[in-house]
Amino acid sequence: MASTADSTASQGLSSAQAAKLLATHGPNALPGAGARRWTAIARETLTEPMFLLLLGAAVLYGLLGDWQEGGILLGLVVMVVALTLYQEGKTEHAMQALRQLASPQAQVLRDGKAQAVPGSTVVPGDVLVLAEGDRVAADATLLSGSDLMADESMLSGESVPVEKAATGGDTSLFGGTLLVLGHGLARVDHTGAASAMGRIGSALDGLGPEDSPLKQQTTVLVKRLAVGALAASLLLFLASGLLHGDWTAALLSGIALAMALLPQEFTVILTVLPALGAWRLAKQQVLTRRLAAIETLGATSVLCVDKTGTLTENRMRVAALFAYGGTAADQTLALPDGEPHALPEAFHRVAEYAILASVEEPFDPMEQAFHRLGQQTLQDTEHLHRDWTLVREYGLSPQLRAMSHVWTADDGDAHIVAAKGAPEAVFDLCHLRPHELTRAQAAATALADQGLRVLGVASSRVPGAAGTITLPRQEHDFDFTLLGLIGLEDPLRVGIAASVAECRQAGIRVVMITGDHPGTATAIARHAGILTLPTSKLEKTANDEVLSGDDIDTLDDAALRERMRHTRVCARVAPVQKLRIVQALQAEGQIVAMTGDGVNDAPALKAAHVGIAMGQRGTDVARESAALVLLDDNFASITAAVRLGRRIFDNVRKSMAYVLAVHVPIAGMALLPVLLGWPTALFPLHIAFLELVIDPACSMVFENEPAEKNGMQQPPRDVKAALLNRGTLWQALAQGVVGLMAVMGAMAWGLAHASPEHARTLAFATLLLVNLSLIFMNRSAQLNPRAWLLRPNGVLWGVCAVALGVLLAMVYVPWIQKLAAFAALNAEQWAVCAGLVGLTLLACAGLKWAGRQHPAALAA
Repeated sequence: MASTADSTASQGLSSAQAAKLLATHGPNALPGAGARRWTAIARETLTEPMFLLLLGAAVLYGLLGDWQEGGILLGLVVMVVALTLYQEGKTEHAMQALRQLASPQAQVLRDGKAQAVPGSTVVPGDVLVLAEGDRVAADATLLSGSDLMADESMLSGESVPVEKAATGGDTSLFGGTLLVLGHGLARVDHTGAASAMGRIGSALDGLGPEDSPLKQQTTVLVKRLAVGALAASLLLFLASGLLHGDWTAALLSGIALAMALLPQEFTVILTVLPALGAWRLAKQQVLTRRLAAIETLGATSVLCVDKTGTLTENRMRVAALFAYGGTAADQTLALPDGEPHALPEAFHRVAEYAILASVEEPFDPMEQAFHRLGQQTLQDTEHLHRDWTLVREYGLSPQLRAMSHVWTADDGDAHIVAAKGAPEAVFDLCHLRPHELTRAQAAATALADQGLRVLGVASSRVPGAAGTITLPRQEHDFDFTLLGLIGLEDPLRVGIAASVAECRQAGIRVVMITGDHPGTATAIARHAGILTLPTSKLEKTANDEVLSGDDIDTLDDAALRERMRHTRVCARVAPVQKLRIVQALQAEGQIVAMTGDGVNDAPALKAAHVGIAMGQRGTDVARESAALVLLDDNFASITAAVRLGRRIFDNVRKSMAYVLAVHVPIAGMALLPVLLGWPTALFPLHIAFLELVIDPACSMVFENEPAEKNGMQQPPRDVKAALLNRGTLWQALAQGVVGLMAVMGAMAWGLAHASPEHARTLAFATLLLVNLSLIFMNRSAQLNPRAWLLRPNGVLWGVCAVALGVLLAMVYVPWIQKLAAFAALNAEQWAVCAGLVGLTLLACAGLKWAGRQHPAALAA
C-alpha cells in the first residue's frame, strides 16, 4: 500500500483513473448561481412593462369580443418573448462560456507529468503541484515542501497566514485557500461539496452580471421615463375620452402611447452588447471577469505593461557571459543563437554556479535557459553536480534581489553556496572594493545596453560537512566571490512595434514596467517603439522618460506624479511600487490599465481602472484581482481588446441614439392624430410589430456593426462625459422630428386623397421605412453614404428583409390587412411614401453634415 502511495505521489493519477474518479465523485464545484434557465428568462421578460401592456391590450380586445385582434396580439407577445429568449439565451450562452474560461485552473500530476487542468476536473487522489500565489483547488494533504504559508481567512476569518509543512507540521490544505509562500506537492482528499468549503456552504466569487455605472444610471433614467410614459398615457386616455366620448378607443390610444414611449430597449442594449462584446473579447484571447471593465477599456489613456512575457516571448536564451577576472583580465563571450559552441574554461564556473543557484526542475524560463546551457556545454565535465544535496535555500526578497542555494556533496567536507540575482545585489553580497565595483558595473551596463537581461553570479565555500555546522540566517554573512555576469536574450513578440504604434495613434501612452536593469529596459523599449530617440535638442531625451525603482523610493507623491507625466519606462521596479505608479497616474486624471502576474501585483491590479492579469504565467490571486485576463499573455491582444472596447462603446452609443430617434415618430403618431381629431393612426398591434423591428435592430444589428476605420486614431474618450452628449442627443431628437414630419405628412396626404384606412396604411409604411432609414443613418458617424449602405452586416439585411416582407403581407394579404385596419396601396401612394422617406434621408444627412461643421453649437 505504501508503494502505491509513493507511486501516486511521484507520478500522479493516469488520465483513465482521473476520468473514472470524476464520474464517481462528480465535478469539483460548489453549488452556485450558474446559468439562468430559460423559464427564469421568460418569467423576467413577461414581467416587463411592455409585455404587460401588450397582454392588457389583448385581454381588452377579447373582452370587447374582437378575439381575432386579441389573438394576433397574443401571437405577437409570443413572438416578442421568443425573440427576447433568443437574445437573452445568446447573452447567457456567452456569459456561461466566460464563466467556464474564468474557472480556476489547477496544476496536477497526470500520466507522470505536470499539466494544467480545469479546477472542476480535480478528483480525490490527484497530486497538486502548488506554487506561491496559487489557489488550492481542493482539500488536500501536503506531501512535500516546507516553509509554506497559506491564507485561510476565507474559512477561519483569521487574517494571519498559517504555516504548513510536509513533516513536523500542519499538512492540511483546504480548497479555496491561497498559498502565499512556498511550493510543494499535495494529494487531494475531498472535492466539491465534500470539501470544507462545501460543508459550510460558502461559494467563491466568480464572473457575474455586474452592473456598470452606465447601466445603473440608464436604469434610473428608464424608470423615470416609464413613469412619465404612464402619466402621459393616462392624460391622453382622459383627454381622448372627454373629447370624443369613445372610452374604449381612448384606452387603446393610451396603451399605444405608453408602448410608444417606454424605452425598455435601453436596458436590452446595455445587457446584450457588453455581454456579447465580452464573448468577442474572449475570442481575442482576453477574458472579461467584470463586464463593467468593457465600459472603461476604450477610454484607457495609459497602458502599464510588464516587459517579460507580455512584450517579449518569455523564451530566454543565454546570449552572453562575462567572467570576472579579479586580479586578472576580465573576459566576455557572445553566444550566437543556433548550434551550441564549446565554452571556454574561463566561463565554466559562471555557468556552473548559475545552475546551482537555480531549482533542479525549473519552471522559470530563465532558469531553464541556465540548465539548457549546462546540458549543451558542460556535459561530461566536473561542473554538473547531479549527486549533490540541496541543504538550504535563501529566497528573493524586496530588500535583496538575489537568491542562494547551499549544497553538500556526499563525501564533501564543506558547504558550497551559489548565488544569482540582480547585478547590484550580487555586487553587494561580494563586498567589492570601489575600483572592482566600477569594473563590474561597467560590464553589467554594457550587457544591458544590448537589451539583455543581466544577472550576477557568485560563489562561497563554508568548511564543515553536512550536519556539522549552523548556517547563517542571511546571505550577507557568507563570504561571496564574484564569478561573473550572464546576459539573457528574450526576443520581442512579433508585431509588438506595430501594436505600440497603434496605441500611440490612439492617444494611449504605453509605460513599460520591469524589474530589469535600466539599460536593458531602455534598449527593449526602443526596439518596441515605446521610447523614441530625440530628433532635436528641444525634445526630451530617452533618459528623461526612464524612472528607476530607487528613484521612486526617494520621491514623495507629488514629485512622483510630476515624473510620471513623461515617464515611459520604469526599471528595477518592485511589485509593491506598482501601486504607487498607478495612483500617481490616476491623480493626474489618467485612465490606467495595468498588467500583472504575481501575488504582490494584486493591489495595483485592483486599484487600476482596468486590471489585466496574465493567464498563462499569472497567479490565481492576480487573476482574481483583475478585471481582464490575458489568455495568451501577449501585448498585441491588449491592443486588440482596446480596439474592440472602443467598438463596443461606439455601437452602444449608436444603438442608444437610434432608439431615441425612432421613438419620436412612434410616440408622435400615437399622440398627435388623437389630439388633432384624425383617425387613430397606431393601435397596439402596430406598435407591437414595430417593436419586433426595434428590438433586434438595437441589439443584434448594432452589436454586429464593424468598428469605425478611424476608431484607433481618436483620443481616449472622457469617462465622465455622458454616453449621449448634447450634440448626439440633439442629432437623435432632430432625426426623430424629421421622421415624425414625414409620417404626419403621409397621414395628411392620405386623408386628403383617400380613405382613413389608406391614410393609416400609408403612414405606417412610411413610419416603418423611416425606422429602417434611421438604422442606416446611425450605423456610422461618417458623412460618406457608402459607410451607411455598403458596410457588411448580415443581421441588418436580414432584419430589413423580414420587416419589408411582413409589411407587404399586412398591406396585401386580405385577412392580415383587415386585422391591421389597413388598405392596399397603389403605385401613386407608394411613390409618395418613397418620396417622403427619401426627403427624410436627405434631411438627416444634412443634420449630420451640420453637426460636423458646427459641433460646438450642438454641444452648447
